Amino acid sequence: MSPAKINELFDVLRAACARQFGFNPRQITTSMRYVGPEGHGKDLVQIFRDSHTHSQIALKSTFATLREKHGDKPHWTDAEKAHYKMSDAEIDAGIAARQAELDFTCTCPLYLDHRAELLSHYKDWPGYQPGGPNPREAARALIATLTEAKDPRLTAFAERMQSNDPEHLAHLILAPCHLELEASKADKAIAA
Repeated sequence: MSPAKINELFDVLRAACARQFGFNPRQITTSMRYVGPEGHGKDLVQIFRDSHTHSQIALKSTFATLREKHGDKPHWTDAEKAHYKMSDAEIDAGIAARQAELDFTCTCPLYLDHRAELLSHYKDWPGYQPGGPNPREAARALIATLTEAKDPRLTAFAERMQSNDPEHLAHLILAPCHLELEASKADKAIAA
């Protein structure tokens, strides 16, 4: 399907979701991805999927249906629906909070002390060390080791991020790596 046709479908989806569920069209644009058509004839629907939770919306003509279940997994919890109903101000505040977390992480002692080690697990990084775990596994192992050692840098980082969840902390500590990888790729493109 052409990008123009997909954009038209998104216009219809945004309008239908705003009308039927009170969803913020901006959240639809940000979080939903077009999957494709399903069914045929008069039963044909266009499927959209949330990029994080995989909850789906079926669009038929100008009517949207939230798929409450997909397989055995329940979808569209109250929290998910509330996420899509957030106001523009709430969305902007969330973006600002995530940016503040990222800015803090980029300069915190925990990241700076383990930066080279974390980056060495990315294949696109010049200092890549083959044969090791993937970046997520490496970050989880680092968080586990530092937790066991009661590392003060990790303790300060966890307090600042208001989380003791190792998975969440691993995700947060890897975020600056992605910025550095993008900057490295941009430098290579300029040099080429």
